[in-house]
Amino acid sequence: MIILGIDPGYGIVGWGVVEKRGFDFRPVAFGAIKTPPKTPLEYRLNIIYEEMNAIIEKYHPEEMAVEELYFNTNQTTGIMVAEARGIILLSAYRHHLKIGEYTPLQVKQAVVGYGRAEKRQVIAMVTSLLKLNAPPKPDDTADALAIALCHGQSVSSLIREYKER
Repeated sequence: MIILGIDPGYGIVGWGVVEKRGFDFRPVAFGAIKTPPKTPLEYRLNIIYEEMNAIIEKYHPEEMAVEELYFNTNQTTGIMVAEARGIILLSAYRHHLKIGEYTPLQVKQAVVGYGRAEKRQVIAMVTSLLKLNAPPKPDDTADALAIALCHGQSVSSLIREYKER
């Protein structure tokens, strides 16, 4: 199974494609969609939409995993990230991808084994699990790969099969 993991944002969207075979994962490709600061939001959203479509068309994932949003103190930033996330979900829908959504706590639990793990621990585990020579950069890319790994583990769990009945 080919899984596309997404860490949504409007300045940087981290993405990572992994292949899952049995209980093993292999990195296929990863990177970040970067939009220019101080440009209109609609311009940035269009860049995200076009690049998401290009990634999906190039790597042909079967499923997409996206981090759920959580709002901290800056609601304006949260709204813009939510708009970017909507564009990402639209791109997945238009390509008929099944979508999994995970909280940061779920991702950390799946990848590190501890839901309150620090970012550096997540990056170290992603690097180790995917046998990468160096940690993925930027951090948003490592987060996207962690989201894909979380989805891959969830797909094979009996709990998910039960929930889908």
